[in-house]
Amino acid sequence: MDTRTYTALVIPAGNAEPIRLEQVDADLKALEALVGGPLESVIRGDWHVYLNAESVTRLLPVNFRAGQLMHECGLDLDGIRGTAVFLGRGEHGTEADIPEHLERLVEELFGALAA
Repeated sequence: MDTRTYTALVIPAGNAEPIRLEQVDADLKALEALVGGPLESVIRGDWHVYLNAESVTRLLPVNFRAGQLMHECGLDLDGIRGTAVFLGRGEHGTEADIPEHLERLVEELFGALAA
């Protein structure tokens, strides 16, 4: 991981909390703070998502919106839990800003994003 700042898509598990674009430091501590624990990631094309690796054992709430977004992108993973942090993938697997196509899809599915 690097120490630059990137635009991430943050999808909280609680449906009452807004989905937002947020400038995040791409370091381990900052990302762990967003997901509330140790990281695991799922990679898909030009983006990836960070999740809490202990989400099942800690019984974090199911994140239906992140699960729906991933389904729309061709990933059928059951039981996405906790806050999901989506970032783009740069050259050689480095971090990058969230791809515009993913941002547009979120707006189509869930409405305007909070900044």
